[in-house]
Amino acid sequence: MPITKQLLDELMKDHTNPEDLLGETGLLNQLKKALIERALEGELTHHLGYEKHSPAGNNSGNSRNGHSKKRLLSKDGEFSIKVPRDRQAAFEPQLIKKNQRRFDGFDDKVISMYARGMTTREIQAHLQEIYSVEVSPDFISTITDSVLEEVKQWQSRPLETFYPILFFDALRVHVKQDGRVFDKSIYVVLGVNRYGLKEVLGLWAAQTEGAKFWLGVMTELHNRGVKDVLIACVDGLKGLPEAIESVFTKTQVQLCIVHQVRNSLAFVSFKDRKEVAADLKGIYSAATLAEAEGKLDEFEEKWSARYAMIARSWRSNWARLTVMFNYSAEIRRATYTTNAIESMNMSLRKIIKNRGLFPNDEAVFKLLYLALRNISKKWTMPIKNWAAAINQFAILFPERVPLLMS
Repeated sequence: MPITKQLLDELMKDHTNPEDLLGETGLLNQLKKALIERALEGELTHHLGYEKHSPAGNNSGNSRNGHSKKRLLSKDGEFSIKVPRDRQAAFEPQLIKKNQRRFDGFDDKVISMYARGMTTREIQAHLQEIYSVEVSPDFISTITDSVLEEVKQWQSRPLETFYPILFFDALRVHVKQDGRVFDKSIYVVLGVNRYGLKEVLGLWAAQTEGAKFWLGVMTELHNRGVKDVLIACVDGLKGLPEAIESVFTKTQVQLCIVHQVRNSLAFVSFKDRKEVAADLKGIYSAATLAEAEGKLDEFEEKWSARYAMIARSWRSNWARLTVMFNYSAEIRRATYTTNAIESMNMSLRKIIKNRGLFPNDEAVFKLLYLALRNISKKWTMPIKNWAAAINQFAILFPERVPLLMS
């Protein structure tokens, strides 16, 4: 039924300023309270089977039994309602359930603030300042814990059978366990699907990585549906290349150029950093493998006296750093992780930074899942140059790609 102008005029005739409309006891909150109470009365009528004061209720075995007061928290503040009761205490309201204290998107607002990196105490202060609502940090944790089951379902959901590219990276967090603080790694697997869209396949926590740990991760991905990966881009994580190749036998492993360059520059003084970075770019941006080898020779000759560790590191990883030279420029650009995973990890690190210490692994996964849920809303377009890259893949791997493009 439409709200008429006459009805609005009647409602607003005694409300002449914003506080009368929007304040804690203003018209909007009064209407919300009245509508909720009216709906609850309707639910009780349906439960009893007769209208209030109706003769049909005589000797029915149950009847109305007054009201109880309940305080509700909503996104607009706190307000009180009257909940009708029946004598048999059998009435179970559906609009506002018996133990429900939050209403009208309050939980969603708390979860949204938490997902953006606010701590429970920051959320507590914000709710007090903006909505004059007093809640405890434990109460906020209870609300955010409601997503834990969702996290479990997300972590075990079925995956696509084919991902042209997977990226692997790690985030460092401090977790309290058995009264001690441990430095843990949270491993993130980001996939690029056949349409060029990014998708986080899962999160895994470990204090130390190794072949056994990574074999478990690869087996889990395989069991969840992944059967083929063309290229896996990794950050020199111990045991990871071998685990990938043992489960996905056709996959080629490319060491992440971004991480290799970053690790190299860690050895370099500030005054030389720009020049060293430019010379390293000459290696990985070379047109051919032979040209890249020549650029590495030139780099070593120029810088070995001051930074011998850099060329040594590139040579020890050379076989997996140069996998990209098997592919066209379009595919090489698609495998550079600067945009694909670094922007995501930058956002995650900002959120983690606000938490000096996590009470357990569940708290880490809860926060990262909520953050990723926000971040992934922006992943609506394929990664740059994807159309050219997937066409090149189809030419190189006709037996693996075409069947999955239909």
